[in-house]
Amino acid sequence: MNRSYPDHPIIGVGAVIIDGDRVLLVRRATEPLKGEWSIPGGMLELGEKLRDGVRREALEETGLVVEPGEVLDVVDSIFTDSEGRTQYHYVLIDYLCRPVSGEAKAGTDVSDVRWVGENDLPAMKLRDLTDRVIRKGIKHTAAT
Repeated sequence: MNRSYPDHPIIGVGAVIIDGDRVLLVRRATEPLKGEWSIPGGMLELGEKLRDGVRREALEETGLVVEPGEVLDVVDSIFTDSEGRTQYHYVLIDYLCRPVSGEAKAGTDVSDVRWVGENDLPAMKLRDLTDRVIRKGIKHTAAT
């Protein structure tokens, strides 16, 4: 499947991994978002269930085994080129996750991982969609 200039939207999954009062961020090593901080996640594979995709992507990108909980949000992530053509179009399903085992380390498609507190989020220069879903996860975790 061609991710750049696709024929149809691509389904992706994201993991908002919260441990105590901190959330795990990854620095993207590939386009789109190369060099930016985000949540772990990626493209769902054919025949793969959503939560299985979240587990796989989290493990591949962070080295952590996670347990996905509830869906925090479903969003469109659309990038257009200078001519206004849709270069990337993802439908992202983001899950609240808790780490079960492993040690956070950069894996595939990421150049770095970092645990951060809520007060550190502004310094990470996150996209609005990413910041919103992380804060939603933090709020939900604090309420339970």
